Amino acid sequence: MLGVMTQMGALIACGVAWSHLRPGGLGADETRRVLTTLVYYLLLPALVLKVLWGAPLGLVSLQIAAVAGLTVVAALGLTAAACRFCLPSRAAVGAMMLAAAWPNAVYLGLPILDTLFGEPGRAVAIQYDLFGALPLLLTVGVLIARHYGSHAESYVGPLRGLFAVPSVWAAALAVTLNLSGVPMPAWLDEWLGFLGHAVTPLMLFSLGLALVFDRFRASDAPALAVVAGVQLLAAPVVALGLAVGLGMQGIPAVGTVLEAAMPAMVLGIVFCDRFGLDTGLYAAAVTLTTALSLVTLPLWFALLQGLAVLQ
Repeated sequence: MLGVMTQMGALIACGVAWSHLRPGGLGADETRRVLTTLVYYLLLPALVLKVLWGAPLGLVSLQIAAVAGLTVVAALGLTAAACRFCLPSRAAVGAMMLAAAWPNAVYLGLPILDTLFGEPGRAVAIQYDLFGALPLLLTVGVLIARHYGSHAESYVGPLRGLFAVPSVWAAALAVTLNLSGVPMPAWLDEWLGFLGHAVTPLMLFSLGLALVFDRFRASDAPALAVVAGVQLLAAPVVALGLAVGLGMQGIPAVGTVLEAAMPAMVLGIVFCDRFGLDTGLYAAAVTLTTALSLVTLPLWFALLQGLAVLQ
């Protein structure tokens, strides 16, 4: 795991370096926008279609979705309780709840599980996000952002938001074909795999482009400590308890807990901008939790390896 995180960290660092050096005059924002648009509309849907079409779907899929959803709900509750003590502004509360509850399941979790476990790991990451975390983000997460923010007119409705995600359509098609027993043509499997191989490096590089180091404020220290504690420590503890309680084992169990242990998602910055939350606090939380996760994720992986119940 340490070697995996070193490789991931090196590629993230390349993105950080690009944002400062600006090769070809391209800044971090415009470079990230191009890369993430390519991944969002083409490469990730291709990977989702390939993985879910051939993945074993059944009880384990329901377990992964249940752990993802219940962990998000638990993280929201813990963060809301902690906010009573650090007393942040309403805009900061909304940003904290988004940052602490929803992990970077795709942009970091998918590359890590793919590197660790191959296609079974990719299947866990995709199901964790599309079956559990993403639907809650586009419903509960939007409602939270709307409640604590100041730009309520940005709200477009949960179903519209959910069905506007290309990967959701790819997942629906893949699940339909999978459960119908339709075999994937060899040429399509090869082509989708060719597109999917580009997802991991581009996601990690884009994550590095998104990190910021000039938005840390001393007054945000209590809020950032809450987010880091909930996202990197409490959430995976909850996920571990749920996985054990549901009788999960092997890669699905380990992968699900690792997904819960991922740092704050980058996508939340968009929600903060749209709904008038504290974008600076959220960006600082993404940077801090991503940096800390380079240490905490190997520790969680080592712990999970030592638990015979998950083998």
